[in-house]
Amino acid sequence: MVAVRAAPPLICGASPDFESGKLMSPPIPKPVFVPFPANGSGSNLGLNGCSVRSSSLGPFKAVEESTASLENGRTPAAPVNGKGLHQIGKSTNILWHRCPVEKVDRQELLQQKGCVIWITGLSGSGKSTLACALSRGLHSRGNLTYILDGDNVRHGINNDLSFKAEDRAENIRRIGEVAKLFADAGIICIASLISPYRKDRDACRALLPEGDFIEVFMDVPLQVCEARDPKGLYKLARAGKIKGFTGIDDPYEPPLNCEVLIRQRKDECASPTEMAETVISYLEEKGYLQA
Repeated sequence: MVAVRAAPPLICGASPDFESGKLMSPPIPKPVFVPFPANGSGSNLGLNGCSVRSSSLGPFKAVEESTASLENGRTPAAPVNGKGLHQIGKSTNILWHRCPVEKVDRQELLQQKGCVIWITGLSGSGKSTLACALSRGLHSRGNLTYILDGDNVRHGINNDLSFKAEDRAENIRRIGEVAKLFADAGIICIASLISPYRKDRDACRALLPEGDFIEVFMDVPLQVCEARDPKGLYKLARAGKIKGFTGIDDPYEPPLNCEVLIRQRKDECASPTEMAETVISYLEEKGYLQA
């Protein structure tokens, strides 16, 4: 038996009780007990005269089969079907559980295709500026985006990482995995970070289906970036107060085959809106702005 309690009605409008400061709640009805079918394979439940399809009861078996139980605190037992357990990295006895709502369904809901736009370039090259202009441009078209900004991510999930080579690699790996989840959700994810090493960017590309990683290279000379120096970091690096700064005493490896190239020179600088439109044109051409 299942107890179904009807919610008290919401009463709107002025009444003498309300105006006098005495707000009276209606009496709470007694629970109504409804027979719950023993077999949860899509039976109909009669609730207040309505027919409700109990299709939500089916997945419980799948959850059982995908959960590995501990036996005496030792290695988890295999699932019911005896298949599918894996070791991924340091994680053992894990199983990928599929959901009936998949990426294609989410894309249909959002009327767009999930992907990752990876904006890379030197500090001061305009990555964050482009990311915000791009997000604004897509938002105005009715597309859902999310920006993973290099500095912003280091405020939270990556605040335990330094700027040493190994930590920078881990920083990129984590952002790549998060970006992959956003893309799988059907969202257009815009990752904006220096990501100086080619192998790390290529590793993030490999996480996604062919074509869903769109590399945008901000091709701006070091002299222009240093002249801008919006955060004052180049000045600190030149003074020796910052070690391992990209472009000064740490290398930047430009992409070899990026999808979109944004080239800026001292006397040739497109506006943020113009740069964003270049990327949006690519997305439209490749069909990412429709399901």
